[in-house]
Amino acid sequence: MQKAIVLASTSRYRREIVERLGLPIHCAAPVCDETPLAGESALETAVRLARIKAMSLADAYPDALIIGGDQVALLDGQQIGKPGSFENGVAMLQWMSGRTVVFHSALALYNSKSGRLQENVGLTRVTLRQLSESQIRTYLSREPDALHCAGAAKSEGLGGALLQSVESDDPNSLIGVPLFALISMLINEDIDIL
Repeated sequence: MQKAIVLASTSRYRREIVERLGLPIHCAAPVCDETPLAGESALETAVRLARIKAMSLADAYPDALIIGGDQVALLDGQQIGKPGSFENGVAMLQWMSGRTVVFHSALALYNSKSGRLQENVGLTRVTLRQLSESQIRTYLSREPDALHCAGAAKSEGLGGALLQSVESDDPNSLIGVPLFALISMLINEDIDIL
């Protein structure tokens, strides 16, 4: 019998990616303050938050493989978080328009029984099209979930119209889960994928 697999996320997009593996998973909300620490790089923030999210559910799932993930976007040395409001989303996308943003998609797999922790970061370079304010407002009006994504850039659905190019070793990373790395981590835990 295989170990229980828990996704420490309420994101339906992360869930859909993990479900592609055809394994039974349970989703649960992690306990995590997502505020970056002073002096912390985007990569460090993403890795720390993915780890905290996975480990935050260890008491509730004492014999499980817990997947934690976090994504931090970076432009001009500044971390780009979730806008939270429509006007913040407009401002973020105006700043990012016509530029290349690096998304750090961190992944942690925590075996709550053995204490083994595996970590990975998928880097994705995204170049946005040159966008007018009108186009940005139209996009955010039609894709309100984007306000809950780093930089308001939700590549799934209409968000693809924002993008000029994407460079990544794993196309799933931009959506929030470096799936190729997750597969390797699960295999390391003796989970049969195929």
